[in-house]
Amino acid sequence: MATEPLICVVEIPKGTRNKYEYDPELGGIKFDRLLMTAAAYPADYGYIPDTLGGDGDVLDALVCLSEPTFPGCLIPAKPVGMFKMRDEKGMDDKIICVPLEDPNWNGLEDLDDLPALLRQEITQFFSIYKDLEGKEVVVDGWRPKDEALAEIAASRERFARSAAEGRTPVRGPGGRLPGPERRP
Repeated sequence: MATEPLICVVEIPKGTRNKYEYDPELGGIKFDRLLMTAAAYPADYGYIPDTLGGDGDVLDALVCLSEPTFPGCLIPAKPVGMFKMRDEKGMDDKIICVPLEDPNWNGLEDLDDLPALLRQEITQFFSIYKDLEGKEVVVDGWRPKDEALAEIAASRERFARSAAEGRTPVRGPGGRLPGPERRP
């Protein structure tokens, strides 16, 4: 399976505890909440447009880069692996990406190329980030690039099927779907 570049839409820059999400009713990215944890996002966090993940929302993506960007930033990237987890809404996989234009990261091709410490930080962050909210998260670990590519393809197929059935609401920047609670 060939790796084709994709666009990641950033909602949350690395290093912050602020949670931002695209709000289709407002037509922009809004502040959702402050995470109730001492941990900060270990990479830029957002989504891959025109996908529908296992949790009924767009497929999440983490982009590993040298400096944080900003909410709404579009990053041309390539996937290197996947982090599998489940939260109160169901499967919540995260595609791990590197930007095509950051020379510190764009040479990475596979999950094993990621720094071990960063992988540990991502695992720890998603293991604990909802603890103080009393919500359970189950981490299912890391998957290689081929599984990430398969999930991206499956998520794009789910999105296309949903759109063909007329169930895809108005898309936001890059194709963001509103959360399940706001869908018709």
